[in-house]
Amino acid sequence: MAAQGGNWDDLAVRLGSAVAMVIGGGVAIFAGGLWFMVLSAIVAGLMVWELCRMLFPMSGPFAVQMAILSAFAVMVALVLPGFYTAPILIAPSLVAVSRVSARRVVLFAYMTGVLFAGFGLAYFRDTLGIVWLLWLVAVVVGTDILGYFAGRLMGGPKFWPRISPKKTWSGTVAGWIAAAIIGLVFGLTSGAGAGLAVLSVALSFASQMGDIAESAIKRRCQVKDSSRLIPGHGGVLDRFDGLLGAVLLMLVLQFIYLPVIGG
Repeated sequence: MAAQGGNWDDLAVRLGSAVAMVIGGGVAIFAGGLWFMVLSAIVAGLMVWELCRMLFPMSGPFAVQMAILSAFAVMVALVLPGFYTAPILIAPSLVAVSRVSARRVVLFAYMTGVLFAGFGLAYFRDTLGIVWLLWLVAVVVGTDILGYFAGRLMGGPKFWPRISPKKTWSGTVAGWIAAAIIGLVFGLTSGAGAGLAVLSVALSFASQMGDIAESAIKRRCQVKDSSRLIPGHGGVLDRFDGLLGAVLLMLVLQFIYLPVIGG
């Protein structure tokens, strides 16, 4: 999520956590196969755990149970034939909403999105290759980093103050610029073409909307962070909400167009 406006007191902690995530995630991405499948499933499960805790803070075991069920569903969906994918990924959300009496629409929609994104991340790594996934991650991370620093340094008008009070237009546009540059570099060096820059900007916007969606839930639940699992970054949702939005867009675009990068 792109942070905007404020002091730099948390920068060292954020950088330390970021380095650890880059190393751990990078190893899993390069390893691929079962390693990345497990990582994707665990991340999806942690996101669901945080989501349930935010929406139902007194739910106790409910959040843990839904997290385990969600991680298991992602793993199963990745190893069974494709026609089972949607039912398996939707099933945990149906179980979850059957056990609560409020906030059902938000829980079902966001939880289902998390599960499909967790599946999509590992699916794309397996079918489209490592260079393709590195491009996707680079666009999301580049959007976040340049948006963070541009927002802090430049400030200015807010992008959507009612939902995300710290997000500025300067940080938002800077994220688009970062994505375009990254897309151009990948496009020219991989043979995908300069047009990849346009798709990268669309992904950048999708990642920002992922951030906005999570911010809306946090404001509704009156919490600052989804959890405290990642020092300096808050929770897993706080860190990967943008990637969630980007992967969901690519899952939709696969029925229209997917670029061939490095393949």
